[in-house]
Amino acid sequence: MENELAEIQSKIYEIRGQKVMLDRDLAELYGVELKRLNEATKRNQGRFPLDFMFQLTQDEWGYLRSQIATANKNIAKIRFFPYVFTEQGVSMLSSVLNSDRAIKINVNIMRAFVKLRHCAFSETTSNTQLAELRKLLMLHIENTGNKLTEHDEQIKQIVLALNNLMEKPKETKQIGSRSDNR
Repeated sequence: MENELAEIQSKIYEIRGQKVMLDRDLAELYGVELKRLNEATKRNQGRFPLDFMFQLTQDEWGYLRSQIATANKNIAKIRFFPYVFTEQGVSMLSSVLNSDRAIKINVNIMRAFVKLRHCAFSETTSNTQLAELRKLLMLHIENTGNKLTEHDEQIKQIVLALNNLMEKPKETKQIGSRSDNR
């Protein structure tokens, strides 16, 4: 199972600040043709808003292709730019493919996303680096005084996001009982 999770994690990329998976990789994992996967998403477009699935631009595809198997001839011979699925999109995809294999693979993909998120937000992640970045951004805002530009407003939003990242998650209580016989 660890090997399968590692394989899935190696197929998760960061594009536009989001963790995503390529349509080709998902088709391979789910054991369906890429054409069938794309048909299923087109038939169910309402289930895949832009924050669940989007098509790569030429620049994004070029950058991603340079990172992954450039020797893979199948990747070099594409007719259209690939679609990528965010974590929510992957979850929705399993519901439209609705097969036992899709459900099993989807569970492992969700575990891989959770593991990546856990690593990204674990205590070992340098909160001091986040704090330093926050201080630098705050100094920039203070130095601009009352003349806030559009960039300064964006910087304020980044500071708010950093504050949220640095906050400790609240303790949650488990409700109900858990059966070990799943």
